[in-house]
Amino acid sequence: MIRTPTLIAAAVQTAPVYLDTQATIGKAVRLIHEAAANGARLIAFPEVFVPGYPYWNWIMSPVKGSAWFERLVRQSITVPGPEVDMLCEAARQANAYVVIGVNERPSHSLGTLYNTILTIASDGRLLGRHRKLVPTWAEKLTWGNGDASGLNVHQTEIGPLGALACGENTNTLARFSLLAQGELIHVASYIALPVAPPDYDMAEAIKVRSMAHSFEGKVFTIVSCSTVSEEIVTAMEAECDDARSLLTRRNSAFSGVIGPDGRVVGKPLIDEEGIVYAEVDLARCIQPKQMHDIVGHYNRFDIFDLRVNKSAQCPAQFNAPFPDARTDRSGTKPEDTVTPVCAARTPLFDE
Repeated sequence: MIRTPTLIAAAVQTAPVYLDTQATIGKAVRLIHEAAANGARLIAFPEVFVPGYPYWNWIMSPVKGSAWFERLVRQSITVPGPEVDMLCEAARQANAYVVIGVNERPSHSLGTLYNTILTIASDGRLLGRHRKLVPTWAEKLTWGNGDASGLNVHQTEIGPLGALACGENTNTLARFSLLAQGELIHVASYIALPVAPPDYDMAEAIKVRSMAHSFEGKVFTIVSCSTVSEEIVTAMEAECDDARSLLTRRNSAFSGVIGPDGRVVGKPLIDEEGIVYAEVDLARCIQPKQMHDIVGHYNRFDIFDLRVNKSAQCPAQFNAPFPDARTDRSGTKPEDTVTPVCAARTPLFDE
């Protein structure tokens, strides 16, 4: 029998405590409890909320921005790690699913960061870690490419849940990969990026991309976008004379909920800080799929063939003999074993 839960989803639109991980984690914990007190079972946070977005990439030279990169590295987190534990405990206490963006540093490197989305269950388990597949434009100065090992849809009590970061929501094949795993609730995390061409409406662009995914897949999309605080503007202004004019343009942030018909559910937030609440009724996903089910009857899998490499990408693998390898009576040695150097080969999460 098909289960189609109904729940309240919350999309947080706010700024981090810039480049201060502990303070930002504290802010996230407070907002988790606030949203849960208002009935939310799913709480979405912006892209790289912990501890913030590298705006310097867009307004400074790479050389000048290098010192800011070091500050970000020092405030980045490992996954799993103590900061993740704090978020997991908050989700458990709130009995809510939490999707939040972080700057992640792998344990083997001091110079590589990832734009990472964490999905946390209502019982406090870390369900998944997804690293943004391709950083967008100037972001390549800060983040490395992720892989598809975390490109997963989690089967939860509130429904099949997936997530992508910012520009990934324009990547048709990434979105299709989630839909093909049965996604019905999609979290799209964004940052406000006022540093754009003069005729580009960032808020409208976020909304259009979210509407497209919901309409094509017949799913709910929960959009959470950050804002640019005065703290961020002041920090960048100290290094770049026109930072204020570049970072304070209106219509740069959109947060809200989009239904499976591609229309906004309830009232969204544009630029202002706050939390958007809306009802998600998965029963509404059924009838639209009768017309267009692009992962079912409305496709031609005999014509189109999408293959996704979900192997975790590691820096190296080391061939090592058994600890006490000896030649046997036939004169041969035991086969070498292959030991990967990165922990990503070992499942970290419950799927």
